Amino acid sequence: MRILCEHDDPAYIEKNKTLFSLPPPLIPPLKRGSSILWNAISPVFGVVTYNKTPMELTLGSWLLSFLPILTVILLMLLFKWGALRASAMSWLVALAVSLIAFGGSWLLLAWSQVKALVLAANLLVIVWGALLLYSLASEAGTLRTISLFIPRLSNDRSIQLLLIACLLTSFLQGMGGFGVAVAVAAPILVGMGYDPILSIVMTTMGHAWAVAFGGMASAFESLIAVTHVPGMLIAPYAAVLFAISFVPTGVIITLLGTGWKGVRHAFPAIFAVSLTMGATLYILNTNGFWSLSTIGPSLVGIATLVLLTRLPGYRGAKTAILNGDQELNTRDLVVHLTPYIFLVIIGFSVALIKPLNAFLNQVSISLKYPEIASGLGFITPAESSPVIHPFTHPGMVLLVTVLLSSIVLKHEGMLSRTSPRRILSLTSHNVVDASLGMIVMAGVSTIMTHVGMTSTLAQGIAVTVSGVIYPVVVPFVGVIGAFLTGTNNNSNILFGALQAEAASLLKLNVPLILAAQNAGGSMGSVMSPTKLIVSCITVGLGGQEGKVLRKLIGYGLIPITVIAIATGIWSWLLTGGA
Repeated sequence: MRILCEHDDPAYIEKNKTLFSLPPPLIPPLKRGSSILWNAISPVFGVVTYNKTPMELTLGSWLLSFLPILTVILLMLLFKWGALRASAMSWLVALAVSLIAFGGSWLLLAWSQVKALVLAANLLVIVWGALLLYSLASEAGTLRTISLFIPRLSNDRSIQLLLIACLLTSFLQGMGGFGVAVAVAAPILVGMGYDPILSIVMTTMGHAWAVAFGGMASAFESLIAVTHVPGMLIAPYAAVLFAISFVPTGVIITLLGTGWKGVRHAFPAIFAVSLTMGATLYILNTNGFWSLSTIGPSLVGIATLVLLTRLPGYRGAKTAILNGDQELNTRDLVVHLTPYIFLVIIGFSVALIKPLNAFLNQVSISLKYPEIASGLGFITPAESSPVIHPFTHPGMVLLVTVLLSSIVLKHEGMLSRTSPRRILSLTSHNVVDASLGMIVMAGVSTIMTHVGMTSTLAQGIAVTVSGVIYPVVVPFVGVIGAFLTGTNNNSNILFGALQAEAASLLKLNVPLILAAQNAGGSMGSVMSPTKLIVSCITVGLGGQEGKVLRKLIGYGLIPITVIAIATGIWSWLLTGGA
């Protein structure tokens, strides 16, 4: 539940709706140094004033900044490397570029890797919990039961796809985030007979919008924190941009699963679900409840789809749920669904019961980092790591869910004496590559951030694009940040203040630009190598992340482009067509 702060006060918003006095950028401007490569190529970006501080950019420095990202993309797409190998090579490239061209020191790099380990550990607890839950559900036959249950609602393949790939994933993202959604839903689609690669692509795209407000809107809260722009000003624009993406996303998922004939058949349902979800998202956002802006629309979308299954065109003949040779009764079904029932109950209780939340949040963990400067004068100020509340952490929610579910499933005879050994073996086998991949990519991200490579990337884009074109580019900047770091949260932290400053300088609508940044980061995070590692492992495609990424980028760019065009048109209208 969002608690309104002073920046959300209506009087404050009215007073400041046309004036945004932003603080100095969190990432200081890169200063000219003695690097050989810095002076080797003549400036082509020119000199601009960024917060009244002269900044010089060169084509060489910008290209070098992009090199670690380009390495990952090319190795995965063209050379079909797995995410772990590609990430390791990207880390070596980032290390070399930082030392040679960006004034990186060994002390700076050491601290950056400490931060990377802390960041990765925070995410890995969730990944381990998600994989443990998946292994438990697989051992108990829960995934098979769900795959058999869906046809009972409707044997219409399009309805089944929308329910699992769009709505179930979005709901799970709202509850926990961080890759849990695909880890749960993709195996269900595989169990229903869909191709594993398509299963990942469909579930990934289906919940991409939900990343922005998933995990109780942590990424959106980060955007507010680093820009000091009231959330009540950003939220309406964010709601509309995501609502626009619902229809093309639903069409693409249905197309992949059922072809054009299925799209034509399902389009009324897609439109109806998109309309109700979009309206719910807008109502929640404009009233300050963005912490519920994933869960709420998802539940409304599920309810809408269930109602549509009562229509003759989407119902079809119902089938019985069989467990072996016996029909599965309602009680057995509920028992099989125990892991996900516990996940919902515990997640809601921890998040929304204020006394319980306050009690559990008494314990917190945070580390303090010193100020570090590169050889070129790029300063990373002293800071603290994000505060972690271990007892309300999504990883803890998943762990408690697994423990309670195991007790119930064991009591009901769905787990044997040897089941724990198989569950732990499957989890440990899958988690190694995922863990190493996430640690390495976090290392790449922190190196680039601490020596100014990330800042150079964003600034180069900001200063070379006109005010008319810049709004179209903004979502793609968010995509790059999230692709690299693996989370929309980090993308907003890295680029949020810069996007706000650039929009202010170009006399653009700041809340709209920040909403577009948030949307791009949301869409881009689901395509990051760290997320793909987890997704591929759960469906038996470990090491084949490149194949998934090639298909995912092709289809994933469609809703991102729709959002970018919508942002450009909206910005043009707000500025009077200037």
